[in-house]
Amino acid sequence: MTPSPPARPPSAARTSTDEPSRREWFSELIGRTRFVVLIAVIAVLLVSFSLFLQGTLLALHTIWDSWRDTLTQGVASQKGELAVEFLEIVSTMLKAVVFYLIGVGLYSLFITPLNLTSALGVESLADLEQKVVSVIIVILGVTFLEHFVRWEKPLDTLYFAGALALAGGALVFFQRVHRGSGGDLGQPQAKLRARQELFENDTEQRHIDDHDVALAEQATLAKQSGKVDAAEGSG
Repeated sequence: MTPSPPARPPSAARTSTDEPSRREWFSELIGRTRFVVLIAVIAVLLVSFSLFLQGTLLALHTIWDSWRDTLTQGVASQKGELAVEFLEIVSTMLKAVVFYLIGVGLYSLFITPLNLTSALGVESLADLEQKVVSVIIVILGVTFLEHFVRWEKPLDTLYFAGALALAGGALVFFQRVHRGSGGDLGQPQAKLRARQELFENDTEQRHIDDHDVALAEQATLAKQSGKVDAAEGSG
């Protein structure tokens, strides 16, 4: 008669069953830390709304002053300064757009996917960087246009143009280097579906189905095998 194997100590059995659950609990806890991003999202969106409000008030004030001067002093009173004031409004609104993109982008990437960010082509941190850099380049151009319209000190304007050219060139080079490094889910059909759900069906939250995952896997394999360019694969 063969002897029966010795029974396992209760402590060992309990350890083997409890350890996976502890790991799962800790993994879930680590995953929930993503909600700390809500602090940044709320702060950035408050800055964005504040800039939008300030830009609106600045626009109303500028329009009122310009029409008042036009009616009292004539059209000749409106010279280059009016264009500069309106350009400042555009610059303020663009800065508000930058903060808004950062806020909704972080929310969609870390909290819940949104159709808004998918429709805008923001599927990853790389996509968010590309959008923000693009708007910053436009802000640099508008800022230079303000100084160019004033034309108070030509030499200072030239130095300012050189500094903006260096900064803008560096940002354009950054975009070229990181071109196509966005999310694989950013396929054209996914963006079109997100736009349809957002603007026609008023559906804010975005659902990622198996078809999107399959397209992402195909795009990733195609990039790795060199069949498609990185920029084409990112949609």
